[in-house]
Amino acid sequence: MQNFTSTSKKLLMLAIMLFVSISCSSSDSDSNNNDVGTPSNLNVTAEIVGKSAENPNGDGTGIVKFTINATNATSFKIALGDGVTKELGSGVFSYTYNASGTNNYTVIISAYNGVKFVSKSFTIVLYVAPKSIWSDEFNGSGAPDSSKWGYDLGAGGWGNNESQNYTNRADNVKVENGVLKIIAKKESYQGSNYTSARLLSKGKFSVKYGKIEFRAKLPVGGGTWPALWMLGDNIGTVSWPACGEIDIMEHVGNQLNKIHGTLHYTGRSGGNADSSSITISNTTTEFHIYSIDWRAENIKFYVDNQLFKTFVNSANVPFNQNFFLIMNCAMEGNFGGAIDPNFVASTFEVDYVRVYN
Repeated sequence: MQNFTSTSKKLLMLAIMLFVSISCSSSDSDSNNNDVGTPSNLNVTAEIVGKSAENPNGDGTGIVKFTINATNATSFKIALGDGVTKELGSGVFSYTYNASGTNNYTVIISAYNGVKFVSKSFTIVLYVAPKSIWSDEFNGSGAPDSSKWGYDLGAGGWGNNESQNYTNRADNVKVENGVLKIIAKKESYQGSNYTSARLLSKGKFSVKYGKIEFRAKLPVGGGTWPALWMLGDNIGTVSWPACGEIDIMEHVGNQLNKIHGTLHYTGRSGGNADSSSITISNTTTEFHIYSIDWRAENIKFYVDNQLFKTFVNSANVPFNQNFFLIMNCAMEGNFGGAIDPNFVASTFEVDYVRVYN
C-alpha cells in the first residue's frame, strides 16, 4: 500500500509537469499567432473632391474621401489633422473640412486588431471656399437696414480733430441703386461746417476671425477720409486702444490712391500704429475689393486679392475676440489733412459687405 501511494505520487508529478509543458507550448504558439495577427500592408487613399489640373487642392467643398485597408485589420482610427479623431468600423470614410482657405493637414491612420496596430501618416493640401456667415448687399432703397446698422452721431472731433458732424439723415446716408451711399457735405449744421455719416454693427453683429470683405468706391476731394474698419466688442470696458482696432481700408483724398491697412492696440496706437500701404489706380472712379483674412495665427490685408500686409497675431494682442464693423467718411482730422477750399460734396459708395467663416 505504501509503495502504491509512492508510485501514484510520482505519476501525479509527471502529469503536472506534462501539463505545464503543454501549457507553455500553447502560450508560445498563441504568441506566434498574435504576431501573425498584427495588421500589416496598411494602404490609404485620400480623394480630394473636385481635384483637377485647374483646382489641384479641390473644388472648395472641403470633402475628402478616404479608403483604408490593411491585412488582419478589424478597425481603424483616423486623426484628421484639424483636431478631430474618428474611430471607424470600416475603411471607407468621407470627411468635410471647414477651415476656409488653402491649408495643410497631417493625417494619421491606424489599423487595429485588438491591441495590436500599425500606423502611417501623410499630408494633404486642401482648399475650402469661404462660407458666408453675414452680409449686407444693399439691394433695397432708403435707410440702411436697422437690424444690421446703427450710427455714431454728433461732432466734437472724434479724438482726431475731425471737422464733420455725423448724422443719420438721408442727406448723409442712404441705400440707392444697389449701393450704400455715405455723403460728405460742406454745410452749416449744428455748429459744424461739414456733415457725413458713420455706421456701425455694434450690438447687432460681431465676429471673431474670418474673411471680411468690402467692395467700395471712395469719395474724391482733399480732406476726405473714408474708412472701413473694426473695433473690439469690449471697448466699453477696456476703452481704446486696449480693445484693438483693425483698419481694413483707409484713404485720404490728399494722398489719392494710397490705401492704408492698420492695426491699433496698446503700445501701437495713433501715430505709432502698425500700418502698411499700397498704391492702386482709380480708387475714386471704380469699385475695388478691400478685405482681410483674420486668423489666430495672422491677419492679412488685401486690395483686389493682392496681399500687401501680414500681421503676426498672438495672445499678447487683442485680436482674438469679437469685433464689430464700422463704415464712415470723416473730414479733415489729424490723418485726413486740410480740406480743399473748393470741396462741396462727395460720396463714399459701398456695394456690399460680406463676412465669411
